[in-house]
Order: sequence, then C-alpha cells, then structure tokens
Amino acid sequence: MRRTFLPAALLAAFAFAFTMPATAQTPTASAALQRLLADEWDRNQREYPEGATANGDHRFDDRWTDLSRAAIAAREAADRRALEAARRIDRAALAADERLDLDVFVWQTELAVARQPFREWLEPINHQWGVQNADSITQVARLRDGADFRNYVRRLQALPQHIDQVIALLREGIAAGQVPPRVLMARVPAQLRAQTVDDPAKSPFWRPFARWPDSVPAAERSALEADAAAAIRQQVVPAYHRLLQMFESEYLPKAPADVAASSRPGGRAWYDLLARSYTTTELGADEIHAIGLAEVARLRAAMERLKDETGFRGPLADFFSFLRTDPRFFEKTPEALLTRYRALAKRIDPELVKVFRHLPRLPYGVRPIPDNFAPDATTAYYQLGAPDGSRPGYYYVNLYKPESRPTWEMVPLTLHEAVPGHHLQFARALEFEGVSMFRKTATFVGYAEGWALYAEQLGHEMGLYEDPYDRFGQLVYEMWRAVRLVVDTGLHVKGWTREQAIDYFRANAPKTDQDIVNEVDRYIGTPAQALAYKIGQLRISALRERAQRELGQRFDLRDFNDAVLATGSVPLAVLEARIGEWIAARR
Repeated sequence: MRRTFLPAALLAAFAFAFTMPATAQTPTASAALQRLLADEWDRNQREYPEGATANGDHRFDDRWTDLSRAAIAAREAADRRALEAARRIDRAALAADERLDLDVFVWQTELAVARQPFREWLEPINHQWGVQNADSITQVARLRDGADFRNYVRRLQALPQHIDQVIALLREGIAAGQVPPRVLMARVPAQLRAQTVDDPAKSPFWRPFARWPDSVPAAERSALEADAAAAIRQQVVPAYHRLLQMFESEYLPKAPADVAASSRPGGRAWYDLLARSYTTTELGADEIHAIGLAEVARLRAAMERLKDETGFRGPLADFFSFLRTDPRFFEKTPEALLTRYRALAKRIDPELVKVFRHLPRLPYGVRPIPDNFAPDATTAYYQLGAPDGSRPGYYYVNLYKPESRPTWEMVPLTLHEAVPGHHLQFARALEFEGVSMFRKTATFVGYAEGWALYAEQLGHEMGLYEDPYDRFGQLVYEMWRAVRLVVDTGLHVKGWTREQAIDYFRANAPKTDQDIVNEVDRYIGTPAQALAYKIGQLRISALRERAQRELGQRFDLRDFNDAVLATGSVPLAVLEARIGEWIAARR
C-alpha cells in the first residue's frame, strides 16, 4: 500500500494523467495539452501543500491544505474547468501518444468530478488518516537549514486554523447525517490524546528537533526550539484539545452502528463509482464478489497441497492456528523484527536482475511506522521518494506487538511494498525522460497495487521462496487480497456485518487477529479501495500468460516486466492495449 498524506476525498486531483513524449503534431493542440497539464500540476501543488512537500516542491512548506468551504468549492470548480478545457482540445490534431495523454486526463478528471456530489470532504477524519496524524509530515519534510526549520515552525503555528476547519467540517457532517461508522471513529480519541502532551519534547511534532543537521548553528537551534516549543504548547496542543472535546461530546455520539457504504444516502451509487475509480474497470460489485469467491476456492486448494508438503497432519484450520501461534514464527522484540526486515531487504536487492533488465537508481530505506500511529496502521506501507531525488523511498513496517507479526509473511510483504513492488515501480516512473510530473507521479490504484501483488509472485523466479513456510506466506498474501474482494463487497453491498467479515477472513487466511481486525476496519473506512489489488494482479498475470503463449521461445520475463513498468501507472485497459502492442512488435 502506498502511503499518502491526505484524506481519500482529497487525493483524486493528485493522479490526473499519463504524459508521454510528443512526436509531430499540430502545435496549437499540443501546446494546449501541455499547458493544461503543467497548470494543473502547479495548481495541485499550491492547493495541497502537504503533497507538494512530499513531491519535493518546497514553496508551500509553511502551510496546510485549506479546508474552508470556500476553498473546497473553489477546488471543485477548478476541477470542472479543467475537464472542460481538456474536452475543448482538438483530439484529432494530436499525435497518438498525446491522444492517450488527453484520454487518460479526461478519464481521471471525469471521475474526480463525478465524486463531487457525494461530498466526501464532510468526512475529513478516518481512523487511519486525518489531522490527528498531521505529524506524518515530518516523514517527508525537508529540514536542512534554518530557513527550512522556520518554515516548519510556521507550519506548526498554522495548524490550529487547519484543525478548526476540520472541526467545522465535522459539525457540517453531523448536520448532513454524514458520519463514518462508530466502530472506526471509536479509535480516534486515543490518536488525538497522543497529540495532547504536557511536554513539547514528547510531541510527535518535535521529531525534527531531535536530529539537528550540522548546517544549523547552535545559537539558531535554541531560538528555533523555543519557537517550536511555544507553538506546540500554546497553539497545537490546545487545538487538539478542542478537537478531542468536540469529537467525544458531539461527533462520536452521532456515529452510526451500520458499516455499509450502501446505508448512506446514494451509497450504492457511490460504492459503484468508487469500485470503478479504484479498479479502473467497469466491473460491478456482484462480478467482483464472484471473482473473489472463485479465487478463494482456488487458493484454499493450493494451501491444502502445501500444508501437506510441510508434513503437518490435521485440517487447514489447525494449520492456520499453528502459523498464528507457534513461537518459531515470531520475533520477541520490535528491534529484532526491524533488523530482520532490513536484512531481508538486502537479500532481495541483488536478485532483481533475474527478473528485470532496467533497475532505477533511487534507493529506499526501511523504517518503523511511528509509535503513535502503529496500533491502528496496516502491516506496512510505502512512502514515495522525492521526484527530484532529494529523498529516498521508504518502506515502513509495523513493529507494534511483534507477537502478532509472523515471519512467514515478511518475504511477500517486502516484495510488495519495497522491491520489486511499489518502490521499484514508482522509482522507475520518476526516471522517465521528457515527460511531465503527472506521468511520473500518477497513481492508478488498479495498476499500482496490482503490480505490487504481482511482484510478490516474482519471488519464485528470484529464488526467495525456498522455505515452504515462506511459500505458504505468499499464498496467504494472495488469499488475503482474494478475501478482500468478497469481504469489501460483502460489507458494503451484500449486508455483511463486521463480525461476519472478520470470521470469513479468519477462516480463509492465517493472518493474526490484530491484522484481520485492522484490515476489515480499513475496508469499512475506505470502501472499494481494497478491490484494486487482486483485480489488477489478475489482469497483469493474464497479460503475462498471453505473452508467453503468443511469443513462445521469444518470451523473456525480464522484457515483459520492463514493458509493464514502461507504461507508467495507467488504467488497466490502457495497460492491456500497450502490452498487446508490445507483444505484436515482439512477434
């Protein structure tokens, strides 16, 4: 899972398009397209300063996204104008590659505009993201000199206004009857309390002041620390107190017990739109549910065979219990678990040449998920490196309760989040030459998560699944994503309860209860997003099978993998067309 710094409702504008080098074309149409893409990129940096910081654009490092109703309305209007401008461009006058740019831009922007009536901005807090985790900006902020630190202090001073805007949206959500489920919102007060510290040095926002760069003189450090401490004590903490009080007294009592997206006004239409948006397909909920059931059945049969291969005697449910509880599969301390993750990453890196010809230069590191966020976080996530190369990518791993983090899941998890999954895919895109920032940073979830799940299977060709329990871990991770198809659609469309979803998950995968509960709550909180993984992986795997069948001895896995990454992140139909052209050219 790629980690972001904004609510899902605000993310659509970040992933507008796929831009490729132009050949001969009518200058006017081409110039209009390139100007539109450049203008929209710049607008998104201005309107979402946290995203700009993550992208290495430091013009807005002293501010937060404006969540006032006026600003939200202005952004939505700007999206509609961008769509109109794109539709005015003479598509016939563009070269083939630029027609693709335009088509994808229109496809993405139409979806962003289609989501506007559902007013997702009325839900600015989720149990996994929101202003309660605003300190995550410290993971990507550039803090190299006194000017950077002063911008950071100004950002702290601006946070109370941002929090007050969140409070206003929460109250408007109450009035509109648009409040996320209680089971999720009940997690939020503890996250807010982690921000209401008595000592500024214990605040998550203090992290930058614990690792001063040599470029900042000692005298300047003292003044900056004093300003930061004052901002945290006098402004940030009181603002979080206001939010906590409002949340517990006003918001949480209004949170509904029902977890289904379809239970909200227009909820079924919203869910169908989200499914289309995330998977980049036209598949409906019933079709996706059926695909999930078929994949669960196929993978259970594979699990039965591999269980027998290990020599275990007993039913699959007992084997699951063994994998969840036997001490041999767990590290005793967070430090030991982190060391093992880092050693595994180093083991994987040299094996990449077996499945790729082209490898990106941008490095990645392995970091623990921050303690204040870890209890409610997923097992791991990836944070994209800065496009200008000033910050590497990071693979964040959850060290909370190491007794719930089995070692047999570490190989597929690392392949997914680091290499050859998210880091390799995103780092490769950042090296595209002669293309706009939209192409380099585009994120279509069906492609990105489908690729990362497909990458887990490349561990076989890389020689990483020699241990049968690691191989079982790969099946577990694939099953996990198949279960998602059943559970997500079950929860939001077919009337499943949260307990029913947890039981189904537990019956079909030996993930620990800590992970299962967090995963199910994630599907409740971000409807349809989890559908993209398995749908994307199935499409990419089918393309690989087609290429092998049609190319025969001419097929080379390294060339195929490079070709998939060479498209950049695109809707799955676009990928299928591009790989079809690649196969024809090779043939």
